[in-house]
Amino acid sequence: MKKLFISFALILLTSLSFAQQKIGYINSEELIMSMPEAKKADAEINAYAKTFQDQLASMQKELETKYKTYTDGVKTMSEAMKDVKEKELQDLQNRIQSTQQSAEEKIGTKRQDMLKPITEKADKAIQAVAKEKGYTYILDASVNGVIIYATPTDNIIEDVKTKLGIPKTAPVTAPTSTGTPKK
Repeated sequence: MKKLFISFALILLTSLSFAQQKIGYINSEELIMSMPEAKKADAEINAYAKTFQDQLASMQKELETKYKTYTDGVKTMSEAMKDVKEKELQDLQNRIQSTQQSAEEKIGTKRQDMLKPITEKADKAIQAVAKEKGYTYILDASVNGVIIYATPTDNIIEDVKTKLGIPKTAPVTAPTSTGTPKK
């Protein structure tokens, strides 16, 4: 009987502790996309990526021109000259691939560097609003659809936007590009 009473008391205490917890949610991706700093960073990243896209397009055009010259003259070339031209084409193809890989890494690093202070600012605002409103937990609705159901009153995005000075009517648009050069 004593064990049953202790078990019942533990269940009751656990239920009460969960009942006192307030859980909210936010779509952090939507929040960050609405921040003016993110829009500016996106534009800078896209401009940075364009320089690599232009360089890669130029290299690709050079490869196409050299390949056409090779195919047009292959019948009249000696074996030694064919080998030299084929090696030249292969080297250029390797340089293009290396440049593509390097560009993707540099763009990724730039994206991380530019977005880090923006996400930190958003996180601080989310934490401040959560404390002000008495939330124990804030879930992120932008991560793989973690939230199946929640009441709209527990969505803190408008409060966080207000804390960040973002007007409630600010349109949310997706980034225009992934920022990676096209292959």
